[in-house]
Amino acid sequence: MGCLPIPILFVLGVLIGDWLWGDRGALWGAGIGLLLGLILFVIFIVKLRQRR
Repeated sequence: MGCLPIPILFVLGVLIGDWLWGDRGALWGAGIGLLLGLILFVIFIVKLRQRR
């Protein structure tokens, strides 16, 4: 479940970027979605490790 935001935000970024700005927007949206997914994944892992 920790890595689930990565593909969800990636696809969501592609769809929103494509809808708003076409092909270039889809590329930027994919990059931003991937980056946000990775950041959320790292935050999730850090929170899990702090619990112990």
